[in-house]
Amino acid sequence: MPFESHDDPPLKTAPTPSPRWRVFALTIAALIGFAANSLLCRLALRDASIDALSFTAIRIVSGALFLIALMLFQRKRIAGNWISALALATYAVAFSLAYAALSAGTGAVILFGCVQFTMIAVGLARNERPAPLAWLGLGIGLVALIALVAPGISAPPLFSALLMALAGASWAIYSLRGRGAGDAIANTAGNFLRASPLVIAMLVFQTGAHLSSPGVIYALLSGVVASGIGYVLWYTALPGLSAFRAATVQLAVPVVAALGGILLLDESLTLRLLLAGSAILGGIILATLVKSRSVATSHAPSGK
Repeated sequence: MPFESHDDPPLKTAPTPSPRWRVFALTIAALIGFAANSLLCRLALRDASIDALSFTAIRIVSGALFLIALMLFQRKRIAGNWISALALATYAVAFSLAYAALSAGTGAVILFGCVQFTMIAVGLARNERPAPLAWLGLGIGLVALIALVAPGISAPPLFSALLMALAGASWAIYSLRGRGAGDAIANTAGNFLRASPLVIAMLVFQTGAHLSSPGVIYALLSGVVASGIGYVLWYTALPGLSAFRAATVQLAVPVVAALGGILLLDESLTLRLLLAGSAILGGIILATLVKSRSVATSHAPSGK
């Protein structure tokens, strides 16, 4: 199997600016994939058709196998690196374990709060300078997110809250490293492949594991479609997004997931969702359309 080790020269292509419409389309498609992951996880765990860690292991391994097969078909070398793989595995495992003891609303606030904080802090350290209106848009989006999930917010158990915070920071690191990673498919395949044994190892500590056919099917769909394809789309879009914009647009995921729940899971459309969802999307539009200043462009993450 073609494979690029961490010590080999990284597989990269010279970054070329993407048209705005292409970045926009890729970002929307990736966010739909993220929301699909949320829906598939809810479907799998709602009826206890599979335990959280088994779901995560099947999700990552199936995503890896799909992407490896795609790379073999294209006769390309698999890239990726262990740091990104560790961030991916940490996110996936910490997210699953945290949600075992957190409400959906509390988990969403902690997760997205940590994603925003980590990615924006790194962007500021790299001299990205969002305009005041962009900060206003982000603030509107965050407040609206809290309003959207407020009924499900409760005081979280400390350990579970820390796990979800770790998941958010890990996902932010994985995203930031994707901005300069090169070939999106090759790097995502390598990251998923390296993350697979790390996730499988966590099953050793699993108690009460159980699987059923529906749960396995949901996990496979999550791994191959929502994660495998969705993460490739995200890595393809990231070079066209600043850290600030990449952080901000992810606030749309709970809204897309909620709309998907209405369409696919027979959940109710509420006035709260309409108002808060509109405010979130309005804040994202304001934050992403306002041009940011960047006084240093040589600090893009290398993906090594």
